[in-house]
Amino acid sequence: MARVDWSRFDWASLWRGWLDDIRAAAGFFTILPLAPGTDAAPDEIAQAIRAWPVVGAGVGVAGAVGYAFAAALGLAPLPGALIALAITVVLTGALHEDGLADFADGLGGRDEARRLLIMQDSHIGVFGALAVTLSVAFRASLLAQLTPPANAAAGLIAATAVSRGLVPLMTLTLAPARREGLGAMLGDLRQETVAAAAVLAIVAAFLLLGVGPGLGALAFGLAAVFSVAALARKRLGGYTGDVLGAAQQTAEMAILAAVTIFP
Repeated sequence: MARVDWSRFDWASLWRGWLDDIRAAAGFFTILPLAPGTDAAPDEIAQAIRAWPVVGAGVGVAGAVGYAFAAALGLAPLPGALIALAITVVLTGALHEDGLADFADGLGGRDEARRLLIMQDSHIGVFGALAVTLSVAFRASLLAQLTPPANAAAGLIAATAVSRGLVPLMTLTLAPARREGLGAMLGDLRQETVAAAAVLAIVAAFLLLGVGPGLGALAFGLAAVFSVAALARKRLGGYTGDVLGAAQQTAEMAILAAVTIFP
């Protein structure tokens, strides 16, 4: 288990390079041509982790615009929610959904090595297909319950931003399960960048949802992230990029559920 070494924190660095980190994160996690994307150096990807919630908020805003447009056309909340989610999926290249599918497929392997091998397979299995289908259906049904459209927009932006800010906390309690891939890129992650991402998640939750619902969203999101982390530790011995994607999707579902429960 990774341990937090507070002596390594370089707080002064948190004030520098935000624009570069946002571009790097957007280039890696979206289809926008803003940065080298998957060709970026590992240290650039690791540093950009603090910008994940910023990129998540942008993805959520795009989805919220789609939801508002659907509502203006007179569509019912559920079709509008599906349109909003479709926009977020297209904008991110279904990267997180792919991670959820691979993680779900890999859990059925007989041992750690086999599970990791299954997760590297580009083909989607039954468990992966079901996981993505249920994720989209669950998120759409929750989003459709949030009325008026302004509440749905706030909930969606909060879910996409806060989930991406909480997921990096997993790297403080787990080690990478493989020597390559996104998980390995984050193996030597500077822990102050994780703290910065978490702080942005907290700020986003309170600004978009208010104190009470914000606390509920943070609690549900944290529970989801660390539930996935516990499962990854037991079944894989650590985390991978797919595990991070699965944690983001699970946290997004949990946050939308919290927003619905604590309006």
